[in-house]
Amino acid sequence: MKLNLEQIPREETLSKKEFIQKYFKPQKPVVIERFIEDWPAYSKWSLDYMKDVAGEKEVPLYDDRPVKHDEGFNEPHAKMKMREYIDLLKSKPTKYRIFLWNVLKEVPQLQKDFSYPDFGLPLMKGLPMLFFGGSNSHTFMHYDIDLANIFHFHFEGKKQCILFSQSETKFLYKIPHSLITREDIDFDAPDLDKWPALKHAKGHVAQLEHGNVLYIPEGYWHHMKYVTPGFSMSLRAIARKPKNFGKAVYNIFFMRHFDNLMRRLKGQEWIDWKNEEAVVRTERLLAQK
Repeated sequence: MKLNLEQIPREETLSKKEFIQKYFKPQKPVVIERFIEDWPAYSKWSLDYMKDVAGEKEVPLYDDRPVKHDEGFNEPHAKMKMREYIDLLKSKPTKYRIFLWNVLKEVPQLQKDFSYPDFGLPLMKGLPMLFFGGSNSHTFMHYDIDLANIFHFHFEGKKQCILFSQSETKFLYKIPHSLITREDIDFDAPDLDKWPALKHAKGHVAQLEHGNVLYIPEGYWHHMKYVTPGFSMSLRAIARKPKNFGKAVYNIFFMRHFDNLMRRLKGQEWIDWKNEEAVVRTERLLAQK
């Protein structure tokens, strides 16, 4: 038995008015297939190009190891020169990913290759972030700390994206005081006997290729799997719904600091309790269904 996922709608292109009416207002995801063909990045950006322009930059790398109590928030698992990392991506599968790499800060010249599109939402122009991954590498199922509206532009290779709205959180085995689900759930091929609540979750899936843009509504859970080596860029707009904006403020100014404090005080005991509590809370909510 597989997850209950429907294909995300695909549009060849969208006007601002169409996007706002059909997708932003109802908070529905969409893939726009041919929106950035006028960007220089559309024809220029590839792994080889990134190696040329950023090869000597040291980049933070992440893999899929479980969260440890003695690791800081978003602390990288390794570091490597970009040219070495891209050589690794192209030579063999690797779990290492680049996560939240700021284009403006690291390689300012890359900003000349794209423009900030007018989707009818004010984009945070200081935070264009790049994400890289090798074949079969993936993120944990998570949602972003600021619950932003995300526009995810994919370059090179193929990528699978699974999304769930916040309304499905009760079925996802969310870790308390965190932004992730249980890390031992394989959302690409989950064991639904071990994780029965997932049978009730209704989500969305899309395959992205070079030049596709995925709109991820605010606060949506997302799991990204690189089918082949590639990279993406995300632009974001702040959460517009008051409830989501309130959650974002709580996450940024309280939740992550409280979690870090508890890790220091209780160590691995805190991590183990959160993992157990994720199952207890999900089973309790499932019993109330």
